[in-house]
Amino acid sequence: MESYASESEYLHALADRAALPEGFQCAVREVTFLPRERTGAQPLKMNLSLLLLDHESRDFGAVFTRNLFPGAPVLIGRARLERPAIRGVLVNNKISNVCTPRGVDDALGLLDRLGGLTGARGDDFLCASTGIIGWELPVREMQESLPSLVKGLSASSILPMARAIMTTDAFPKVRAAAADKGKIVGIAKGAGMIEPNMATLLCFLCTDVAVPRERLREDLAWCVHRTLNRLSIDGDQSTSDTAILLSSGLKGPADPKEFRAALLDVLAGLAFDIVRNAEGIGHAIRVRVDRAQDEATGLGVARAVVNSPLVKTAVFGNDPNVGRIVSAIGDYMGNTGGKLDTGRTVVRMGGEEIFSNGCFRLDADKERRLCEYLRGRAFDTKRIPWPQHDRTVDIEITLDGVSPGVEILGSDLSYDYVRENADYRS
Repeated sequence: MESYASESEYLHALADRAALPEGFQCAVREVTFLPRERTGAQPLKMNLSLLLLDHESRDFGAVFTRNLFPGAPVLIGRARLERPAIRGVLVNNKISNVCTPRGVDDALGLLDRLGGLTGARGDDFLCASTGIIGWELPVREMQESLPSLVKGLSASSILPMARAIMTTDAFPKVRAAAADKGKIVGIAKGAGMIEPNMATLLCFLCTDVAVPRERLREDLAWCVHRTLNRLSIDGDQSTSDTAILLSSGLKGPADPKEFRAALLDVLAGLAFDIVRNAEGIGHAIRVRVDRAQDEATGLGVARAVVNSPLVKTAVFGNDPNVGRIVSAIGDYMGNTGGKLDTGRTVVRMGGEEIFSNGCFRLDADKERRLCEYLRGRAFDTKRIPWPQHDRTVDIEITLDGVSPGVEILGSDLSYDYVRENADYRS
């Protein structure tokens, strides 16, 4: 079981994972600014982060949001996937640079300045932004901070960057895995506004394994589809979701299956960290659907359950109101034209059979056990800055088809989620 007794214990564990692969450096710089969108506002803090390759690399890939109001960094990133090589990524938190009048020009200007400071070209860089949607970047203050950002580059640890990219996250997220002679290290931020159609967050992965561009991109898409794309915190897909993978190639090639397995391991770990760091989380929920008609139907059923406000609130209250689970399944299947033999549908929570042969299977003892089960998987919702435990509320659904099992990870819905999002810009 992966759990920690304190923030210092967790950070010590992250320090062991966070050593950068060969050929990478990173740096972080704090920026103070006054937002243009508010008169008389107090100064705000923004973090600038830079992940830099020692030498440009043609082996890079990215996956982006499908939201049709994408941020300027997403527009730039999509275009730069056609570049012959990339040198690094510039990241800021606090403001997401989405649909502002000068958003693309602001980002390009920052990258041009960064290129001059690193001996590269501005179009050798990708960028990513996260935070408030609709506000403009404080370009002057960011430009002034770039020289000290570059001077602060270090090849030791990615942990400072993992902390700097956070917004409403309670704790940083770092995962690593060995791949032959090399390694993969990944960081991510994300706690809310998470519903996948790509990666639902910002995620940066670096490796010193040599992986040809085409295969690297295939591996990234394949692994994202099975990890970051199977999360849902609140059903809201961000305008800025980005996952980027860079390879320095300095450790030579690895077995392709071994590399893909290592990448999947890193992304699966980051996905779980995001869920158990969800805004106001009281429980992490894992919904597994077996024997759907096809994978898409299985994922749809699982997402319908984990996204149901009634299921979420019941779990938060440690109330096994299991009729809400069955209702969510029937709602999804009925409104998507799916076929369902209710007599062959089986639903379990925590291993307890709650529905089979077309009927609920409930009694007083089972209700009591389910209440205890939910209480034993609860988190403190007060944003403790380290992972409290790795227990999930497991809901298992068996339908009447032939498709292999699929899973979706999600969270409940608490009072603190509402408070945090009501006060997000305050």
